[in-house]
Amino acid sequence: MMFYYHPDQERHAPGSFQVRGQTTSSPEGPVRAQLLAAGLAEVGLSLSAPTQVDSPLLRQRLSRIHTDRYLTFLETIHAQWRELPDASELVLPNIHPCGGGHHYPRHPVGRAGWHLHDMACPIGADSFAGILASAASAQAAAEAVLGGHGSAYALCRPPGHHAGPDRAGGFCFLNNSALAATVLREQFQRVAILDVDLHHGNGTQDIFYYRGDVWTGSLHVDPSDFYPFFWGGVDEEGMGEGLGANVNRPLPLGSDIDAVLATLDELLERLAEFKPQAVVIALGLDTHKDDPLAGMTLTTPDFTAIGERLATLSLPTVLVQEGGYPTDALGDNLAAFLRGYYAL
Repeated sequence: MMFYYHPDQERHAPGSFQVRGQTTSSPEGPVRAQLLAAGLAEVGLSLSAPTQVDSPLLRQRLSRIHTDRYLTFLETIHAQWRELPDASELVLPNIHPCGGGHHYPRHPVGRAGWHLHDMACPIGADSFAGILASAASAQAAAEAVLGGHGSAYALCRPPGHHAGPDRAGGFCFLNNSALAATVLREQFQRVAILDVDLHHGNGTQDIFYYRGDVWTGSLHVDPSDFYPFFWGGVDEEGMGEGLGANVNRPLPLGSDIDAVLATLDELLERLAEFKPQAVVIALGLDTHKDDPLAGMTLTTPDFTAIGERLATLSLPTVLVQEGGYPTDALGDNLAAFLRGYYAL
């Protein structure tokens, strides 16, 4: 068992974001990592830092799942933004190409609107360093599995599963779960990503939608009533070589552990049909009843049951932290999951 987190992730620390037209405190900040690390300590586990954050290999792997212009945008937009007259400290879009834009803009305001899908992804002066450190942690966990460890966990914040090939959204900038799968694909021919976050991993779906070598499955609150709203229906099954390799199972708002476990069992059956050689678990803890983004009603012991179910996969596995936001229970929820997964 290996557990990774790089402290440079703290460099991405936006104090606020916009939701329902209001500017409010962001739940996606360094305190998340502190609470999750406390959960690891609760079961006698500790985190290691990746030896390197930025590297040509990481950049190369990221270019397999994100466009070059998007990666350049993330790295350079803050400096360009701050050169604008009366620009805010944080990069925040005020226009989006709704309806399908065709012209990629030169102006920083236009590029911010193109790449930042919603108002939950403000970019500060040090954000890119933190975002890259999050991705490096996922990479380190995947490399540990390639090196012979049966499983490894990456504490990633900001999270990643809403980040698509060319956009950020829902606190996510680089898709850490897709990166982990990309690393695993260097050794394994068939890799599965199973997403148990509260929200649909629309970015992960977009990255692999036309591919048949990476299966993606997700349980989440029905997007008819919940973020990300526009993706995550049962009719989204992949296209081309990816047809049948994308499985969505939306659940009603307020679902409990019985509904989650029944749906998870169905997803595990579909995953088994794919016959993967390795798995990425996109681990969301935001299904807890007290999570500030509340949409389900799970309790802390319920995460032990989820961990036990996922442990039955018995495959090389990378656990990538996705959602789960500050509450008194957050660390306990991770500890409960790990007790179930590792039989601690």
